[in-house]
Amino acid sequence: MSQNTAILLCNLGSPDDCSEKAVRRYLDQFLMDPSVIQLPWIIRRLIVSLLVLPKRPKASASAYKKIWSEDGSPLIALSRQLVKSLEKEVDNPVFLAMRYGNPSIEIQILEIARDPAIKQIYFIPLYPHFADSTVATSILEAKRVIKINQLKIGLTVHPVFYKDPQYISALVENCAPYIFERASKGESLQQDNMPHVLFSYHGLPESHLKKADPTKAHCLTATGLENKSCCQIDSIAHQTCYQHQVLETTRLFVKATGLSKEHYTISFQSRLGRAKWLEPSTENTLVELANRGVKDVVVICPAFVTDCLETLEEIAIQGKATFENAGGRSLRLIPCLNDHPDWVKVVAGWCRSNSAEEHKSKDWKQD
Repeated sequence: MSQNTAILLCNLGSPDDCSEKAVRRYLDQFLMDPSVIQLPWIIRRLIVSLLVLPKRPKASASAYKKIWSEDGSPLIALSRQLVKSLEKEVDNPVFLAMRYGNPSIEIQILEIARDPAIKQIYFIPLYPHFADSTVATSILEAKRVIKINQLKIGLTVHPVFYKDPQYISALVENCAPYIFERASKGESLQQDNMPHVLFSYHGLPESHLKKADPTKAHCLTATGLENKSCCQIDSIAHQTCYQHQVLETTRLFVKATGLSKEHYTISFQSRLGRAKWLEPSTENTLVELANRGVKDVVVICPAFVTDCLETLEEIAIQGKATFENAGGRSLRLIPCLNDHPDWVKVVAGWCRSNSAEEHKSKDWKQD
């Protein structure tokens, strides 16, 4: 990578603190993004102001308080650790931005642009799977900042990496000790002593998948959602189909680890509102697993590369209580990649590529 390039990592974001006021401000910014609630502004404003902001900030603030640390938001603190680790592996300057909250994409791009030696930004949205509400909105915001400030700086965007072999390898290395813990201690792996693996992905409204489908005739249409056959039939829609991509990540992980079908399940978490979301829900799946007699569960959250509210509180606290109250014995959250050495090497490898242009892919949409 050229020395006149700055690296900008981007994640979703976090409130500045765990007070109700800060959480309300964060939620307002997040939910008023048309990429998140895909409705006309006036309807979005009414939903957020009348249905969400009166009550949700209090509940969310309470949840944040359970995971807040001396270093602040876990998402921000762990992301900064990734930056520090990456800086040891590359020669280019590394910056961190959040789509919502601070440090914002705008603040960081303007900071980068102050250095006249920097002519290019290598932008890495830290989301393995494409969604308008994560990848697309982050790219649009970066382009907006460059355009309105008339910055003489280029922008190269790293594509979604849900099937990148190095990402899959890092994910496996990070998770394997938790899944095969007994085998590493010399015990044979039998169905009765192996934990059930739950792949819990962040959910999306089904309408988001249909909107992102460039054919407008493939995702969740005639083939339906029940057997997910639309995700198995090759289509250009897969380039921006969140459901296809999470299933592909799971398939590659399972292939690499040799997990059998009876040892894993896929679910979707973090549902918000009354729209129809991807199913099955993680909460219902945990109850169902316990009712089936599954005693031990380990949960992987591959949609997140950094631990955050959705993993540390929603899964490790709420999910654990749900599973155990339904009769399960134990639930363990496998930490996200965070600054795992193998993950740092993956990101550093992207950054050290001779040409950042090589990373551009058709597996996402740039505009």
